[in-house]
Amino acid sequence: MINPFDDTYFMKKALQEAEIALAKGEVPVGAVIVCNNQIVAKGHNQVESLNDATAHAEMLAFTAATNFLGAKYLKDCILYVTLEPCQMCAGAAFWSQIGKIVYAADDDQRGFQHLHCKVHPKTEIKSGILAQESEALLQKFFKKMRG
Repeated sequence: MINPFDDTYFMKKALQEAEIALAKGEVPVGAVIVCNNQIVAKGHNQVESLNDATAHAEMLAFTAATNFLGAKYLKDCILYVTLEPCQMCAGAAFWSQIGKIVYAADDDQRGFQHLHCKVHPKTEIKSGILAQESEALLQKFFKKMRG
């Protein structure tokens, strides 16, 4: 039997959040947090609209997930995010003990793996899911900004 709730399904939901960010003039990054095949939190970049450098998609999703679940640790959850988390978001992932991080596109300049930042030792990492779609959104945004 095919499971409709796979990494691609949930990354598409994260991409929908990135589209919302793009429509608001934000860097198009979106995130969802999933627990038991259920989305428990969503987030998209709101750095500009909230005038807050820490309002990254992942950070907002972590807060929403812990509020929804009533727990500070997210050991049984998966973070789906359209861009490789930065070191701040990787730190939040470490402290939340998220069970798995799945991200789409690499961030060669600010991504946590490229900066050799650590997440919790038990956190699984998977990358490349719908990377081209995420990169296309980012290119669209930056082309418009340079426009």
